Amino acid sequence: MPTLNWIGKEAVVNHDKEVPFRLLRKIKAHSVGENSQNLIIHGDNLEALKALMPHYYGSVKCIYIDPPYNTGNESWVYNDRVNSPKINKWLGKVVGGESEDLCRHDKWLCMMYPRLKLLRDLLTDDGVIFVSIDDNEVYNFRHVLNDIFGENNFIAQLVWKKKAGGGSDTKYFAIDHEYILVYAKEEKMQNRYFVDLDDKLKSDYKYKDDNFNKLGLYKRKNLYQTGIETDRPNLKYPIDCPDGSKILPPTIWRWSKETFFKAKDEGKIEFIQNKKKEWQVFTKMYLYDDGGEEYKIKPRSIFHDVAFTRDGNDDLKELFGDVKIFNYPKPVKLIKYLLKIGSDKKSIIIDSFAGSGTTGHSVMQLNKEDNGNRNFILIQLDESLEEPIKLKNSVILKSVIDVTKERVKRSIDKYDYKEGFEFCELDKPLFNNEGQIDEECTYEQLATYIYFTETRNNIDKKEISKPFIGESPDGSKRYYLIFKEKGKNVLSRENVKNLGKGLTKKIVYADKCLLSQYEIDKWNIQFKQIPYEIEVY
Repeated sequence: MPTLNWIGKEAVVNHDKEVPFRLLRKIKAHSVGENSQNLIIHGDNLEALKALMPHYYGSVKCIYIDPPYNTGNESWVYNDRVNSPKINKWLGKVVGGESEDLCRHDKWLCMMYPRLKLLRDLLTDDGVIFVSIDDNEVYNFRHVLNDIFGENNFIAQLVWKKKAGGGSDTKYFAIDHEYILVYAKEEKMQNRYFVDLDDKLKSDYKYKDDNFNKLGLYKRKNLYQTGIETDRPNLKYPIDCPDGSKILPPTIWRWSKETFFKAKDEGKIEFIQNKKKEWQVFTKMYLYDDGGEEYKIKPRSIFHDVAFTRDGNDDLKELFGDVKIFNYPKPVKLIKYLLKIGSDKKSIIIDSFAGSGTTGHSVMQLNKEDNGNRNFILIQLDESLEEPIKLKNSVILKSVIDVTKERVKRSIDKYDYKEGFEFCELDKPLFNNEGQIDEECTYEQLATYIYFTETRNNIDKKEISKPFIGESPDGSKRYYLIFKEKGKNVLSRENVKNLGKGLTKKIVYADKCLLSQYEIDKWNIQFKQIPYEIEVY
């Protein structure tokens, strides 16, 4: 498989493992509701994604991201450049002296690579990622995604027609499209994709009969298989018409004789005479199936009428009025359409380039429409707006994260959304520069991290019963954490009895172990010293 190399790649390929694990600190004053499963995280998405690992590893069904397109245009509020001071500082630290020779494509690829690796780790085995991109980086990005997700997990390169009319903002062609790249974590785990019929297609179902519990709306489809000249005797048979005459297909019928007569007995065949009094045979294509479920179709690879950029502006106007909030936000209709394809009603959805918060808005609207219980996680940097925006309710928006938060709040009010959201900031690293555990780290935080690094599973907090923190998925090991305060985290004869009986392997984390080797073997214990033997993920 062809691979893409660029200056700095070697330095960032495994950088996701080097990113320090930081704790998340909930800010109640900026949250809505209590104990919500929706999150808005303020901070660098690289560090935020790493912080999510012990809680959401392998749990996210659908990811949508709209990263910087790297066009070189530096006039946007949420600009698409990669030469910001923060990125340059990071590149200098991670890539080293080579960073001075990086072109903007090298920088962009270095920035995206470790973030994509962490996003893949968060996906469920049947999860899917949608990435918006344009011509500036689509070629390079396909290679990077192949590298991380595997070329065999490529699903599609969708074309989104983003403008209803032409444009004059380019030199040669009026560009009215972008791309949406679709990759699965494991393509073999994907089910077929289906979406609802739009209003235009539904309008074709204008006929009605009494099939399917009075829901018998249907459209007619000619039984002729047009445009095909082939010798298939089983699809070329005479059919008796209502007046006793017989007809043969010009080419072949679409259905076999057995299928046709079964459908006729079920009332799903219709005979119509044209103006020349010639009989035509139609099958009834029903809008609802026998169970009352609405007919769905396979989504097309060209989104020519799903939504337009102007719809995204209208979405914000509906919430904020005529105040100009954000340039070129993605439309709710577009994101909602993708969520219908890639998620179910109980999915966790992540957007790590949250911008104005369209994904959170879309999740809430879709939940309202189909009574779903999807949850969102939005991550956004603290990027300053060119000028503060003062709203009518005296709220002042100074940064993009302010926009994200305020939009989600207004969407909650609009849809009477009960779940709310938790607003979080990135806190101190779990381990300080000397490799010691931060003094503010709680028992639950450390237990969550240890259980994740041991099992690559998310801890069930209800199962924690100090010092027991959890069992391995196969039941072969039990994990314990003795963690109170410095100098008192000791595995001794006095507390070894708290580990429970039985021959199951016991992994015990503590500062010190005062047991003899005989006692360790007797209790089937594997001692791991804090902090030195805690795996760094």
